[in-house]
Amino acid sequence: DEWLYNGGPYQLIVCHFFIGICAYMGREWELSFRLGMRPWIAVAYSAPVAAATAVFLIYPIGQGSFSDGMPLGISGTFNFMIVFQAEHNILMHPFHMLGVAGVFGGSLFSAMHGSLVTSSLIRETTENESANAGYKFGQEEETYNIVAAHGYFGRLIFQYASFNNSRSLHFFLAIWPVMGIWFTSLGISTMAFNLNGFNFNQSVVDSQGRVINTWADILNRSNLGMEVMHERNAHN
Repeated sequence: DEWLYNGGPYQLIVCHFFIGICAYMGREWELSFRLGMRPWIAVAYSAPVAAATAVFLIYPIGQGSFSDGMPLGISGTFNFMIVFQAEHNILMHPFHMLGVAGVFGGSLFSAMHGSLVTSSLIRETTENESANAGYKFGQEEETYNIVAAHGYFGRLIFQYASFNNSRSLHFFLAIWPVMGIWFTSLGISTMAFNLNGFNFNQSVVDSQGRVINTWADILNRSNLGMEVMHERNAHN
């Protein structure tokens, strides 16, 4: 019973989960190696592995208890996020900002890429057949017209905002969100040891000593409110 009450199942699940995702990353690398492919699939997968390791292992170890790790339920995860903001001010941490740019930027770039490719497919069939029937997996011929896509996007934004090289384009699409999630994982790992986001505990004051309210003051007050809700008895 004592093992059960003190979070034994959580540690058991989390530690086995960690072994599983690391083994799966190794499996991806080995499969790529045996097929003569490059190892970038495993490298990309290392981003969610790093994120899971940060919230399930490094953070609770840094805070001194597995009770501080991210819960395994949906509402518990949201509670974890709110308490994390209250205690560490993660929204003001540069690494979290890079992660936001990585995830939202990656979504934007993927949508742009997919829409451009779909809009510039080279039709190999008649109007009466499906366009999909004109392509074979592994074919040497181009499936879409990259010159047309490059020309469209170069005119839409400006010339040098568009890639004219398919390999560099796909490398960029992969590396942008992966690096963002790497940085966020690193940020959570530093905050595990209380190296927190920027705080502006001292308000901006004018020459008369009057407080000039800023968004930083609002963020501080919301953090205090969340902390009071989390640990009522500690903030009487």
